[in-house]
Amino acid sequence: MAEAVELPSRLGILAFRNKVLLPGAIIRIRCTSPSSVKLVEQELWQREEKGLIGIVPVRDASESASVAPVLYPGGGTDSGERNVKSQPGLSDSRKADGKSQQEAVHWHTRGVAARALHLSRGVEKPSGRVTYTVVLEGLCRFRVMELNSRGNYYTARISPLDITKADMEQAQQDPDFVSLARQFKVTAVELISVLEQKQKTGGRTKVLLETVPVHKLADIFVASFEISFEEQLCMLDSIDLKVRLSKATELVDRHLQSIRVAEKITQKVEGQLSKSQREFLLRQQMRAIKEELGDNDDDEDDVAVLERKMQSAGMPANIWKHAQRELRRLKKMQPQQPGYSSSRVYLELLADLPWQNATEEQKLDLRAAKERLDSDHYGLVKVKQRIIEYLAVRKLKPDARGPILCFVGPPGVGKTSLAASISAALGRKFIRISLGGVKDEADIRGHRRTYIGSMPGRLIDGIKRVGVSNPVMLLDEIDKTGSDVRGDPASALLEVLDPEQNKTFNDHYLNVPYDLSKVIFVATANKVQPIPPPLLDRMEVIELPGYTPEEKARIAMQYLIPRVMDQHGLSSEFLQISEDMVKLIIQRYTREAGVRNLERNLSALARAAAVKVAEQDNATAVSKDFHQFTSPVEESRLAEGAEVEMEVIPMGVDNREISNALQVMSPLIVDETMLENVLGPPRYDDRETAERVSNPGVSVGLVWTAFGGEVQFVEASVMAGKGELRLTGQLGDVIKESAQIALTWVRARAMELNLVATGEINLMEGRDIHIHFPAGAVPKDGPSAGVTLVTALVSLLSQKRMRADTAMTGEMTLRGLVLPVGGVKDKVLAAHRYGIKRVILPERNLKDLVEVPSAVLSNLEIIYAKRMEVLEQAFEGGCPWRQRARL
Repeated sequence: MAEAVELPSRLGILAFRNKVLLPGAIIRIRCTSPSSVKLVEQELWQREEKGLIGIVPVRDASESASVAPVLYPGGGTDSGERNVKSQPGLSDSRKADGKSQQEAVHWHTRGVAARALHLSRGVEKPSGRVTYTVVLEGLCRFRVMELNSRGNYYTARISPLDITKADMEQAQQDPDFVSLARQFKVTAVELISVLEQKQKTGGRTKVLLETVPVHKLADIFVASFEISFEEQLCMLDSIDLKVRLSKATELVDRHLQSIRVAEKITQKVEGQLSKSQREFLLRQQMRAIKEELGDNDDDEDDVAVLERKMQSAGMPANIWKHAQRELRRLKKMQPQQPGYSSSRVYLELLADLPWQNATEEQKLDLRAAKERLDSDHYGLVKVKQRIIEYLAVRKLKPDARGPILCFVGPPGVGKTSLAASISAALGRKFIRISLGGVKDEADIRGHRRTYIGSMPGRLIDGIKRVGVSNPVMLLDEIDKTGSDVRGDPASALLEVLDPEQNKTFNDHYLNVPYDLSKVIFVATANKVQPIPPPLLDRMEVIELPGYTPEEKARIAMQYLIPRVMDQHGLSSEFLQISEDMVKLIIQRYTREAGVRNLERNLSALARAAAVKVAEQDNATAVSKDFHQFTSPVEESRLAEGAEVEMEVIPMGVDNREISNALQVMSPLIVDETMLENVLGPPRYDDRETAERVSNPGVSVGLVWTAFGGEVQFVEASVMAGKGELRLTGQLGDVIKESAQIALTWVRARAMELNLVATGEINLMEGRDIHIHFPAGAVPKDGPSAGVTLVTALVSLLSQKRMRADTAMTGEMTLRGLVLPVGGVKDKVLAAHRYGIKRVILPERNLKDLVEVPSAVLSNLEIIYAKRMEVLEQAFEGGCPWRQRARL
């Protein structure tokens, strides 16, 4: 403890707002204001260990000045206690401080002298402002006799209030003081014992009790409590020792009782908890505190809110009965029990599901629906007509159970957006459920509630999120579901997509039937083959073919370019893409069924234009000749270095000059040079087919993939060997068998085809044949390459080249018949994209050409094949067979 210090007659004063420093207390402060920095620098920093300052409490200006005595700068108190005349010059200092002469500064009349135990100086960056961090120790009380201003800070003429040694000896003879001191020490020892049990500390405090005088102990103890500002002032004003001890004993006892009440609450809570439920201690403490205060009735019970929510959910009678039983079980449980959280989440799901809430369908306007489909999608005439038929039936019979539409087609042709258009035409909400990669049946039916972390299936969760019982639900990528040990999601969808069963759809988590019959289901898929037949039987498949180059060009001009421009903040004033350039992009950079790669290439052009626009140097130079400010507030702000957060354009500047200065450069017009600079060299070339078939042994086939039709080259080569056939290109079993059939057919008719000399029997004697399908990383399978394989073998063995403008498809039998194949429309569109002029098709596929756009058929020559005599059309100069040879 600090020893008695002789105070000077005048001290520099540091104001503590709503805070009191008592003698013996230690506090750390940070000084940043100019006045406090100046005070610390002159009174403490420069005087080092001899420095002393006075700490005087200051009230908020909003509080009434009549609460306590108030000092006016330059005068005494207004309480009549002491009235000292103002000294000259103080009014000028008040003016410098910007304060009114009549303004009362709410200084307290008593303070505490303090010395610095630790003092550090710092500089803030980048402002360079000096700050001080000071650790102060309160020493003794004093009375403020007169308050004056010295530069930026205040000084005061003071009178010490600390008791002398003689006064202390006299007080110790007073029985009342001795009794109060004994009572204070007993209460303090009891408090220290409680804290020692609670915090395992208290040894240093016991030493203080034995060494420090009791009147100083009172200040030290009270300073460590969190008490109000008024109580702190009362303690500061307690000059009389008996009053000070009485007040301190009261505060120590109150703090002791608050600790005991907290311990009582803690013991009450811990007595109700088991060892496995310790983590809910804070929740129980809060509940016990509310019981002690008696205000827990004012808080609304969460369970009651949940019950009212369930009552307004409109559940069917049988489900409401089940929910009530679950709710009664929840009320009997404590929040810390393991099953409480899962039961509550389950009841919240029941309350959130739209049992009766449904979207009111507007009166269907077929004309508006047709216009909406035309504005959202170009082409797809057959698909749009089927959707209009579907909507017409809904208009005539709203409660009709219509078919479940399944849009099948390559990526990027508009399957998902068609489902959204149906939702908009019906005026219903739209929800999309992605099934790609789903292999767990629980994703459809939900998990049983016995499992930790269980949740409802995607269908029930989607219904909950959309908030109505009759949305349009899109089951996206329904062909991408898989199956493993956790079940088969496609089998779970059988109940969902069956109108006779989905009225009582049973989710494992929900465990009560839910009516899905009001939901309009729409599915999308890239191909039909992976979909199980029972599931496919429940849907009406609508195939969306790939777009022709002409359709892609129209889509780009009407839809893609405006959207890309908007996404990149451009307009026709910045970038112009002509239709010829769009067709060039389609021909040289994209060969796909959809338009996604086309949109990516257009976005690349837009980004290049955005860079050029952003880098332009035609910026406007704003005038910096500011007019004189008439407002003194603005002058003062500028004088203080305030930052101006806006640019002011003088009134005399003409608007036309500004617009001319901001005018951008001329529009960027896309040409072939820009295409190569931005998109790179062309990826596709119309001469590819001619170059590939320039040598004998190469034929051009047509294949179908999940991404649409493609052109597939078949290469054959012969070498010395043992009569073996080698096949490469990651081929499946079916296509390998087709190659064996093709070779067998060619060997059996080698004489008719002039492939062997007269008298030779074995075509393969002494040589091997190797057949390769390029793009070896792509799996290939199917029987439709039979005709292509035969053509490649005949070309190889006869050394005659195939026509570069001809492509073919068709399955071939061992007897030479050409059988029909699938995917004819996509294959014909692929041939058209690659610049092929002649296509050989099985004769029985003639009916499939109805779906091919007439604009495509007008540019192609279709050759129908019933038997393998179609070889006559595949070679330059005809097939090398002998006259009257019967193939």
